[in-house]
Amino acid sequence: MKRFERLAQIRRMDPYEDASEIYRLASAYEFPWDVARALELALYRTYAVPSIGRLLAETAQFTDRAQKRYDDTALLLDAVVEHGFGSEQGRTAIRRINQMHHAYDITNDDMRYVLCTFVVTPKRWIDAYGWRRMSRHETIASAVHYRTLGRHMGIKDIPGSYEEFEACLDAYEETHFAWDEGARRVSDATLDLMASWYPSPLAPVLRTGTLALLDEPLLRAFRYTPPSPATRSLVRRAVWLRGRAVRLMPPRRTPHHARQNWEIKGYPNGYRLAELGTRPVPGVRGCPVRHIDTSAGE
Repeated sequence: MKRFERLAQIRRMDPYEDASEIYRLASAYEFPWDVARALELALYRTYAVPSIGRLLAETAQFTDRAQKRYDDTALLLDAVVEHGFGSEQGRTAIRRINQMHHAYDITNDDMRYVLCTFVVTPKRWIDAYGWRRMSRHETIASAVHYRTLGRHMGIKDIPGSYEEFEACLDAYEETHFAWDEGARRVSDATLDLMASWYPSPLAPVLRTGTLALLDEPLLRAFRYTPPSPATRSLVRRAVWLRGRAVRLMPPRRTPHHARQNWEIKGYPNGYRLAELGTRPVPGVRGCPVRHIDTSAGE
């Protein structure tokens, strides 16, 4: 297989009818490393919305059990990608996602914003750092895939196109990004988790490198001191060069899914999808006893 042969295959497919298959080809074959990093960033930037970051701090899932929460989120989302919405695994993953979310008072607007990050952040990351930019087929397919996921999650007023997802995300962040002490704790815990994947002497360098990849609104919301322009340029150039190197390599012949990521540390002996995630007990560690909306689609 030649370097651009899979892209040609994708362009022969229907980005609406074959959306999830196109998204699977892009995320598991074309850009597995980039999609993993971009989805980490997508979830991370949601902390800067105080209603989201504060809730995560209250539940203590991202401060006390950061590795498990990271693992469970990645495994549940990617089970749908790997196996499809109609599969037993896909239905089980969505059921678990819905059960967890509906234990808390989460507004539809916040849920829709999180969905927007899954669509917009990977495209922006890949276009900046990937071995090639996302094609129009892949962009449309990503929006359709996550629109379908949003419907299964019972989210209302979901954007209809990538451009609408992008406009929704930008407007929401401009209005809602703000300082929150609990959100900052969640952010610090996430940065510590990412640093823990590497030898401890590298932690300060890795933290600075991660901050160098964040945009100004995120840095302001968390009140981080921005890295120097030279540091930001060096880090971003290094990630860009990684993409250039991948472009020169042979194309991937086998898929790489989230369950194969070495950052997934919590299940050395395997796992069952139905057992992933949290099972909140009302009144314990931030779990509320009332719910805004108890309906959950599958």
